[in-house]
Amino acid sequence: SGSGVRRQGNPPWVDELVLDNSRSADGEVDGLTDEFTELEFLSMVNVGLTSFAKLPSLPKLRKLELSDNNLSGSLEMLSEKCPNLTYLNLSGNKIKELSTVEALQHLKSLQSLDLFNCEITSLEEYRESADDEGEEDDDDDDDV
Repeated sequence: SGSGVRRQGNPPWVDELVLDNSRSADGEVDGLTDEFTELEFLSMVNVGLTSFAKLPSLPKLRKLELSDNNLSGSLEMLSEKCPNLTYLNLSGNKIKELSTVEALQHLKSLQSLDLFNCEITSLEEYRESADDEGEEDDDDDDDV
């Protein structure tokens, strides 16, 4: 019987979990299960994460630290599994495409997105779209 595999003491009321520098195998981070229904803050810095396929559903998660991983592809699954994120740090990942980041627009509560040291921040179209968004806010009154 796999008694040693399932760790005791993962109470559902834990609201902060730091797994920095843990190893992930095939996108599954050791110790992170869907039992953490109350989790509000999760840090997985430098765990070798490449996708969100194995990320459990974390409905109450507000802050997610994912810097220095190998994320490059679709971020769409993130809005399904963590719909209430307000803060997301993706700095130091392999994100190159603007379309990858656009998937995050489904995160309606997102207030802070960190893409420092991602390849996308050197793209001309990224810079233009970031500038445009800032300008649009100023012109809102003119549409009335």
